[in-house]
Amino acid sequence: RTPTDLLIDLLIDILIYSFFCRYTYEAIVETAAFLKNRVPFTPIVGIICGSGMGAYWNEGSLADVLDDKIEFPYEIIPHFPRSTVEGHVGKLVFGHLSGVPVVCMKGRFHYYEGYPLWKCAMPVRVMKLLGVSHLIATNAAGGLNSNYKVGDIMLVKDHINLMGFAGNNPLQGPNDERFGPRFPPMNTAYSRDLINQAKRIARELGLEDIIHEGVYTCLGGPNFETVAELRMLSMLGADTVGMSTVHEVITARHCDLTVFAFSLITNMCISDYNSSDNPNHEEVIDVGRMRENVLKVFMQNIVKFIAHELDK
Repeated sequence: RTPTDLLIDLLIDILIYSFFCRYTYEAIVETAAFLKNRVPFTPIVGIICGSGMGAYWNEGSLADVLDDKIEFPYEIIPHFPRSTVEGHVGKLVFGHLSGVPVVCMKGRFHYYEGYPLWKCAMPVRVMKLLGVSHLIATNAAGGLNSNYKVGDIMLVKDHINLMGFAGNNPLQGPNDERFGPRFPPMNTAYSRDLINQAKRIARELGLEDIIHEGVYTCLGGPNFETVAELRMLSMLGADTVGMSTVHEVITARHCDLTVFAFSLITNMCISDYNSSDNPNHEEVIDVGRMRENVLKVFMQNIVKFIAHELDK
């Protein structure tokens, strides 16, 4: 066999290993220890910034209003995957938001990038070991509900795990009780208290006309949905559709994190065969830009409420 054949075999073995060999508890501990040794405070809230809400939180944005900011590019963090999507910077940012210690993911990991779901959700377990008790997951989503408009915000009250229907779940494989139970319940995945508080905050900020509460569903991507798929999702009760969040929430609830999530509606889903419109990733980023100031203030108030509740 030629050296080229041997190299190809080696690369195939590496790809198979990276897809199927899950992180051990010790590997997650190692990642958390690397970060703890370099950050002089313990974050209590983890924030996942979705498409259009990470890369463009620049001047005057959420990341820049953090005090005591410490940034870690993903590539220098042991065992961390790499974000490859436009609109996702690929940094873990520590700091204080309105005096509350937080850690933000600027750029998440997706199944369509070639990562298994357990690897996509790995940072959530790292957050748990860092001391985080609450996870705020944001995403850009297509609006299925005809009452929604581009630029609206949907508070996630529940999700439909369509990838799980196909047997794909971040908790597949041997369970490590140090993270959580073998069969975690999901009927209360999203904190009702935080949803109600978010509605109150929205009213105070004059956002009640753009705030909704609904059901999010996650598909594998990277292609956008067909008309038939969108019609099916509407029949199932989904209000928004995206390509993230659900596996992160499942992992968070498995390790007993309190979860709050919301979708920024960046496009309306096209469920008419006669329409000539096409969804695209650029409009996702543009709407994220448009709403960045609103989302920044909204997020600050949610984080302050969480800290107040923890201090009781």
